[in-house]
Amino acid sequence: MADAARRLTALAEEVLGAPLPVRIRAWDRSEYGPPGTPSAPVLVIRRRRALRRLLWKPGELGLARAWVAGDIDVEGDLYEALELLAGSLWERGEETRRSGLAALLAAVRDPRLRAAGGELVKLAGPGLPPRPPREEARRTSGPLHTLRRDKQSISHHYDVGNAFYERVLGPSMVYSCAYWESPESTLEEAQRAKLDLVCRKLALEPGQRLLDVGCGWGSMVLHAAREYGVSAVGITLSEEQAAYARKRVSEAGLADRIEIRVQDYREISDGPFDAISSIGMAEHVGSARYAEYAADVHALLKPGGRLLNHQIARRPLHDEEAYEVDEFIDRYVFPDGELAPVGRTVAQLEEAGFEVRDVESLREHYALTLRQWVANLQKHWAEAVDLTSAGRARVWRLYMAASALSFERNRIGVNQVLAVRTPGTGAAGMPLRARDWR
Repeated sequence: MADAARRLTALAEEVLGAPLPVRIRAWDRSEYGPPGTPSAPVLVIRRRRALRRLLWKPGELGLARAWVAGDIDVEGDLYEALELLAGSLWERGEETRRSGLAALLAAVRDPRLRAAGGELVKLAGPGLPPRPPREEARRTSGPLHTLRRDKQSISHHYDVGNAFYERVLGPSMVYSCAYWESPESTLEEAQRAKLDLVCRKLALEPGQRLLDVGCGWGSMVLHAAREYGVSAVGITLSEEQAAYARKRVSEAGLADRIEIRVQDYREISDGPFDAISSIGMAEHVGSARYAEYAADVHALLKPGGRLLNHQIARRPLHDEEAYEVDEFIDRYVFPDGELAPVGRTVAQLEEAGFEVRDVESLREHYALTLRQWVANLQKHWAEAVDLTSAGRARVWRLYMAASALSFERNRIGVNQVLAVRTPGTGAAGMPLRARDWR
């Protein structure tokens, strides 16, 4: 009798201590779970290998490996499935989360969990631990956020093919939160509005010199040079991004005013600049290096110069020492990336000597942006798979959809922090009225 789905449902509910909110379809074609409409999402366990992944690596990383490898899938609306599963798997509260040795000891001591583990072994069948999918980042040793290690981490995420990113990001080729007038705006309109917002906050003027830290495919420096008449330096650690950005600069006839470098912010020696934009880059800096980052960009600005720091933030914890990087994100998306609460970011910028003049949350804007990227990926799914791999496309689909929900639920946010290297006279050059950037 084919009953793997029923046994898996009972097992999951025993471990979670709550009803499983989605139906399961197993490799033996059995299906079990709460009744739903024909369009309701179904969690599909395609191969028993998915269970062996969970046995050898319990928790989020085992699930991530099974998803990337295609051992598990969602049939139906992925957003709805993630919403249904969020309360059971990801939002059970800090007090119920255990990891490492604590989780192992809890399982050994709890007869209920021991029995569940035995049932999982029977369902999984014999076999050695499956190899991680090839899309998983290689674990590197040594200190975090050295020049060499940061370059490897950036390469893992960005050097997957510019053509792939064209399918996901669209013509704007901007890989950060857009700025939406309304949900009916196009992604290209919203991204242009974001670039213009940054330029206005920096009060850019013809003849000024702009540094764009983490310039991506060059969209910010192109907009600033073309629309505001500045000279710009864009830096990235991605060779593929740099090549693409240089081509765009050349085609725009702006090679005399824009320079694209493969360079770390710690290696810049030709400051000062009139303004600095850092859009979606500071998440890669890391808590141990953030004070250094803030001090470096402060030193690279002229007195009176402005910094626009656009950065994803997480909610603060009661015990900040308990913060752990998400395993799926760390292994498959942004290796070594770290998020900090916006209050800590503001404090560290001020500690470096900046005067913080404005903080604007764009949380809802990022949710809209991510949903559009997911739609682009799904529209061009076959091409995306051909350009990278099925596993890579699955990584991007899951992380962007889950991130969209995290922004909508206020689990994470994104903020633009405008700061000034205010001179000793105290003349910051800011208008008297807030949000009147000139």
